[in-house]
Amino acid sequence: MSTDTLTPSTRAASPPPAPAARRRTPRARRDALRGWLYASPTVLFVVFVFLVPLMLVLQMSASDWPLLAGNRGWNLPQNYVDAVEHRLFWDSIWFTLKYTVITTVLLIGLGLGLALLVQESTRWKSLLRTSFLVPSALGLASASLLFYVLYSPYAGPFADLMQAWGFTFLGTPEGALWSTVFLIVWRYAGFYMLLMLVGLQAIPDDVYEAARIDGASTWQTFRSITVPLLRPTFALTIVLCVTGSLLAFEQFYILTKGGPDNSTMTIVQLIYNVAFQGQNNLGIAAALSVIVLLALIVINIFQLRAFRRADED
Repeated sequence: MSTDTLTPSTRAASPPPAPAARRRTPRARRDALRGWLYASPTVLFVVFVFLVPLMLVLQMSASDWPLLAGNRGWNLPQNYVDAVEHRLFWDSIWFTLKYTVITTVLLIGLGLGLALLVQESTRWKSLLRTSFLVPSALGLASASLLFYVLYSPYAGPFADLMQAWGFTFLGTPEGALWSTVFLIVWRYAGFYMLLMLVGLQAIPDDVYEAARIDGASTWQTFRSITVPLLRPTFALTIVLCVTGSLLAFEQFYILTKGGPDNSTMTIVQLIYNVAFQGQNNLGIAAALSVIVLLALIVINIFQLRAFRRADED
């Protein structure tokens, strides 16, 4: 039967011809090449700044690698055993966790409070925002040196008062901890205020207007509207704060050097000391670094999943 004798219904039922394979035109190839050229600086940056050092740290952690002698060959898992059995390992972990909890609670709470304060339209709003953000413009090392002089019992502004009363800011474990916490809160409170302020401004005004019409109080509005809608902001700020606190180094290195009596030794400072002071062993320091990296990955995954489940509920 020829195709000329097919009825319209038979033609409609017949399958359409298979489309021909598409061929990339020269213009499409040029566009793809241009895209790879635009992305290549970022790819090279990630490879040479992150992946290559990470591979080197993994190699060091599995090798006998003294600071001045170089690689002496594989010794896995001895470096990890020596890292866990280090006399300051568990003490540094406990202090780092303690410091992380304190700074996270203070910075998130104070950042939210300051954001609520400067969100109101008052004549002092611009001045308050600027005042809170100014410390964030100062580098952490510079701020630590500034507070080191401030806390000095010899050259600081409170030197006479400390000598008269017989106390020092950095002379006791608790004093050194809280003095460093005060520095961090002063330095970063404005930054977390800014993050919280962005989250607050993203909440629609219609939601607050509906709550006011329903007769909700200020506390009910804050608890039932502001806090739930700030969940993505809380997730971001807590991840940043926890990660930064677990990796604390500059402030303690400048202010306390881990003292008094190693009571303010963070895990990152322990890595530095093992690598460049005392043992001078890059292998054990690299093993400690890998342990810290794995801990950070696990903690951040747990935090993100917790906030994701809260959003789904």
